[in-house]
Formats: sequence, structure tokens, C-alpha cells
Amino acid sequence: MQTPRAWVGGTFESLRNPGYRTLWIGSILAFVSFFMSTIAQNVVAFDLTGKNRDVGAVVFGQGLAMVVLAPFGGALADRVSKRGLLVISQSVIAAVFLVLGILIGADAISILALSLGSFVIGTMFSLLGPARQAYVGFLVEPERRGNAVALQQVALNTGRVAGPFLAGALLAVSFIDAFGTYLIMAGMYLAAMATLATLPSAPKRIGGEGIGLLDDVVIGIRYVAGTPRLRALVVQFVAVMLAGFPFIAIMPAFVEHSLGSSEAVFSVLMGVMAIGGLAASILVAPIADSDRAPHIIIAGCAGFGVSLLATGLAPSVAVAAITMFIVGVTSGAFQTLNNAVIVREAETTYYGRVMSLTMMAFAGFGLIALPVGFLADIVGEREMLVGMGLLVCGVTFALSSYTLRVFAEPPTREAFTPTVSSETGS
Repeated sequence: MQTPRAWVGGTFESLRNPGYRTLWIGSILAFVSFFMSTIAQNVVAFDLTGKNRDVGAVVFGQGLAMVVLAPFGGALADRVSKRGLLVISQSVIAAVFLVLGILIGADAISILALSLGSFVIGTMFSLLGPARQAYVGFLVEPERRGNAVALQQVALNTGRVAGPFLAGALLAVSFIDAFGTYLIMAGMYLAAMATLATLPSAPKRIGGEGIGLLDDVVIGIRYVAGTPRLRALVVQFVAVMLAGFPFIAIMPAFVEHSLGSSEAVFSVLMGVMAIGGLAASILVAPIADSDRAPHIIIAGCAGFGVSLLATGLAPSVAVAAITMFIVGVTSGAFQTLNNAVIVREAETTYYGRVMSLTMMAFAGFGLIALPVGFLADIVGEREMLVGMGLLVCGVTFALSSYTLRVFAEPPTREAFTPTVSSETGS
């Protein structure tokens, strides 16, 4: 039986690497700020008009940018300085938060301004997400990469826990309100950027003669399509994210209309979900490099669907808090292991492009949030949550047998994949 000390050592093994430890601390700051923004922008948007579709429109701006640019962000992450991309993208996000905060303070904020800000943030995330994961692959030795990516999910879920609670607390203080909240979010991104100053710059990869950025995107897609394990993981991740995660856009109205509660309760429920996600990511981090990971990914997908359905049926805030905790546990386990196994299975040269395809899932659910908001205004928030839960369960059932089958077989590649030397022109 594994001792507590051995379990802790296995869970946080990657943090023995000083460079990765510094990146991880900066990631926590950035993720806390980002998840503060998901609460703040939804609350500000809903306060402006009281319409689900307007909250969805703000989320749509971010999704639109990411769905168009994420593949190119992955290609850039595989070509240029990963640290440089992180510095640029985090600086721009900080500037956007600062501008939106000033507009709120001047009482000049609008749905259009929030949507444009969301679009710019989505553009930067198209660079930030793939670059961060590819940089992890550079900093951490191969035998620890699965654990390192899992710990990035721990950092993300730490942000999910702290962000909503911190945003809710700040929004509730009259002399801070949304104006001060946005300024604090900007400061946290600048602090995250400052942690990168001590880290090395990953070597640049030259595209090679005749290999343009679009060529790199196509090569990355062909690489994933021709690698059964990566194909199964990416398809399942995207399908589950699109089917279930737009639920976040209708949660403010669900809390108010169906549970009869306030904005503060919305923040609490999102924080409870994040606590579940954090607990799950810590628990599964030690097995990110094991053969059990694909089975737990599928169990997490199914559990996410069932708990989302249960949230739609929740008769009270207390019951919703329990179901949202389970939503966090199941989705946290699924996302943590899915990303960890993807990095474990992919070649270093393709990290940015492979991870950019998973970023498409976040882009997609941002786009789908808009029609989900419209439908929720028509059929009701409860009905939408139940429907999305059933859809997640159906998607999981349809894809799980294929995923388990490809992981039961030796790793193979079915399609032509350019070698590193042909890509780099060396």
C-alpha cells in the first residue's frame, strides 16, 4: 500500500524541476485571474440586460477568436519562442482587463465592449494555451511530462476554486465592485508574466523551405488524424466539451430563475464545482503516466453527463451545490487525464499543434454558448441543463468503445506523417 509521503511525492513529482515550478506558480496566478473574469464578465453582462443571449454573446466573442486562430497558435508555438508567446499574450490580456475596468468605472461599458474584449482575450488564448503546454514539454524531462501536464490542470482547477470565490467577494464590496475587480485581474496577469523572466527560452524551430504556417497547421492535423490514440483522445475531448460545457453561460439565469437566488450563489456554485475539479486533478495526477488513465477518462465523461443532468433537476441550492461538486470532480478528472495522456502520446515536435486542437473545444463551446443562451430563453434553463447532460452521456457511450480499443492495441500511425527532419528542412 502506498504511503501518504509516497503519494504526495508521486502527485507533485514534476515540481522538483525548478523551471517548471516557476512556470506552475505563474500559471496559478493567470488561471485565478482568468476564472475571476468568467464570473465578472457574466455578471456585468447579465446586469446590463438580464438576457441569457447577451451573456452568450460575450462568451461567443472569445470562442469565435479561438476557433479561427487556435490552430495557428499551435503552429506558432512549435516554431517560435514559447516564452515570448507567453509574455506577449499575457501582457495583452492584462491590457484588455485594464481597459474594461476603466470603461466600467466610467459607466461606459456595453455588451459590445465586453464582446470585443472577449474576442481579443480569445485571440491571445489561441497563443497562450498551446505555448504553455509546449513549454512544459521543453522544461520537463520525458518521464515526468504526463504528471507535469496533470499538474497544469491542478493549477487550472486552483484558479477555478479561488477565482469565483475571489470574484464574488470583490464584486460584493461596494468600493471595489466590477471596476476594482478588473484592475486586480490585470495586475495578476502582469505578475504571472513577471515569473517568466527567470525561465529559459525554448529553442526555436525553423519551418524549413516551403513549409509555411498554414502548412504546419495541416501537418499537425494529419499527424493527429493518422495517430489512432491521439485521434480518439482529441475527438472525445472536443465532443464532450461541445456537448456539455456551454452550461456555464446559462448558470447565472439558472441560479436566479430556477433556484431563486442571487449572483453570490452563482459564484459559490461555480466555486464548489472548482473545488471538486481541484480534488480530482490532484487525485489523478499520479496515474497520468499509467495505463489506467483512458478508463478513468471515460468514467469522468459519463459522470460529467449524469451530474449535469442532476444539476438541471436540482430542487434547491443545497442539492445544486452537491451536484455541482460532482460536476467538478468528474469533469476535472476527465480534462486532467485527457490532456496529460495527449502530451504523453504525442511527439515533442507536435506539442503545440496537438494541444491547439484541444483548444478548439474551448473555442467551440464559446460559440455554442450563444445558441444555448437563445434556447434557454425559450425552453428554460432547467430543460437545457438536462438536455446537455443527456447529450454528454450519449456522446460518451458512442465514443468510449473505440477509445478503449485503440489503447488496448500497440501504438500505430495509419496516415503519412512528415518526419521532424522533413519539417525542419534539416
